[in-house]
Amino acid sequence: MKEALLWKSVGDKTVLCSLCAHRCRITSGNRGICSVRKNIDGTLYTYAYGRTIAENIDPIEKKPLYHFLPKSTTYSIAAAGCNFRCGFCQNWNISQISTMGDDAEYHGKKAAPEEIVEKALKHGCQSISFTYTEPAIFFEYALDTAKIAKQNGLKTVFVSNGYMTSQALQMISPYLDACNIDLKSFRDDFYKKQCGASLQPVLDSLKLIKKLGIWLEVTTLIITGENDSDEELKNAAAFIADDLGKDVPWHVSRFFPQYKFSDRSVTQAESVKKALKIGHEAGLSFVYAGNIVL
Repeated sequence: MKEALLWKSVGDKTVLCSLCAHRCRITSGNRGICSVRKNIDGTLYTYAYGRTIAENIDPIEKKPLYHFLPKSTTYSIAAAGCNFRCGFCQNWNISQISTMGDDAEYHGKKAAPEEIVEKALKHGCQSISFTYTEPAIFFEYALDTAKIAKQNGLKTVFVSNGYMTSQALQMISPYLDACNIDLKSFRDDFYKKQCGASLQPVLDSLKLIKKLGIWLEVTTLIITGENDSDEELKNAAAFIADDLGKDVPWHVSRFFPQYKFSDRSVTQAESVKKALKIGHEAGLSFVYAGNIVL
């Protein structure tokens, strides 16, 4: 457990967390939506520091990042939890255990930032990726690790839902080299119903990441009947082309039944092909089909 960053007292031992766009007001003894940040007697602490729920060596293309250190390996880590509640989450078994009780700090194994960097170097990785779950929820851990990584010549990557505040992005930007951000839908009602969040903060983060000079790629998981209409895909592609730049890669991935969407059908190849076509018609230079061979 470690004192959190990006919060302030608002009186009566209540705190306002400014790490993500939920901006939770947390009374003493309670947690934020992420479940890993807890107000203890008027001070906000994170339970996610220094414990990993997953560690792997991945090809950078798996993030997916196709235009950043291609053909290299990245040392991937995650801590338990998330600030979204997506019923279709592909990593729900580690992201959604954030609804645990006061034993939250015991999920995962201990691994100091220095240890993560040492492992990345030992295995010949060129970067460290904060991935699988939402890296914003283990922000302090990621920030300290990223600082040490920089000192040792390693690049750093966030694979994120993009719900960080501008304060969080600006704080970590000197130590962050690349991001893949999930643009889960281009409709606010989808974000509210399926993720427990809102669309606009994600769009704001995407534009700020680009402005800060961090390498950016975008991913959309195509779910049949949820976010795959022609109009929605056209709007998403137009936003990327017009607001982020036509050279920003867009990965359109195939959904597989998981978690609360286990009764849904696998996304058909034709839906992915349609999204690729729409992206190219919007003028995007790089549109890729994820997790499917067409």
